[in-house]
Amino acid sequence: MTEAWNMLCIFGLALITLVTRSFFFISDKHWKLPEGVVRGLQFAPIAALSAVIFPEIFVWQGEFALPLTNAKIYGALAGAVFFIIKRGQGQAVFGTIVVGMCVYIPLHLGLGWN
Repeated sequence: MTEAWNMLCIFGLALITLVTRSFFFISDKHWKLPEGVVRGLQFAPIAALSAVIFPEIFVWQGEFALPLTNAKIYGALAGAVFFIIKRGQGQAVFGTIVVGMCVYIPLHLGLGWN
């Protein structure tokens, strides 16, 4: 592709994003979503996070794999345990990341696990 084509695609996508996101601001009428949609949207963040995180942890070279030398699994488990213990207290999410990485990095860099 040429440079001009790339720029045209970027501007086109930006325009589409602008129009679709501002659609709700154009109308003067108050929008009320159906109760089922509101209830379903409560699960959107965890669904999106799961869709990103689970393949990163459990997929290796395009295939589902659970080797005992998968450092990502141990890091994720350590982070999950920390979060469950500290849930409802301050800085639980930050601590989850720190604990997970403190388990993952030595296994990955020190032992050479995947």
